[in-house]
Amino acid sequence: MLYTVGEMAKVSGIPASTLRYYDKEGLLPFVERSSGGIRMFTDKDYEWLKVIECLKQSGLSIKEIKKFIDMAIKGDKASLINRLTLFQSRRDAVKKQIEKMQETLNLLEFKCWYYEQAVQDGTEEKVRSLSPDEIPKLYRDIKLKMKTQK
Repeated sequence: MLYTVGEMAKVSGIPASTLRYYDKEGLLPFVERSSGGIRMFTDKDYEWLKVIECLKQSGLSIKEIKKFIDMAIKGDKASLINRLTLFQSRRDAVKKQIEKMQETLNLLEFKCWYYEQAVQDGTEEKVRSLSPDEIPKLYRDIKLKMKTQK
């Protein structure tokens, strides 16, 4: 099936202006044009867009994504190992981001519990003076981790 820029924008959730920008930057070398010069996207282009968005979300710049596209154009013999290495690197980076975000979420959960207790008591005094054993296990480790990381 063929899609115009507007149709692909609707299907992919990527704004038409972004699709045009990607094309201008060389990220969509396979997108064909009609005899009138209109970009015509295929289902395969949609797959490419998903990969581009994945790489973008993982922290790669447009310039770095362009290097990946160039590797893909060179073919398997010239770049397969390099492409694998790129995706392994991005996977590892995203895992680290997730770990950091999990730590952030844990601290937010602890602080929500802390202030819920303080609001319930009408003061922070009681919750602030709790010993580690008096803090629910779920939050105790977070509290202890806050004290040990300096």
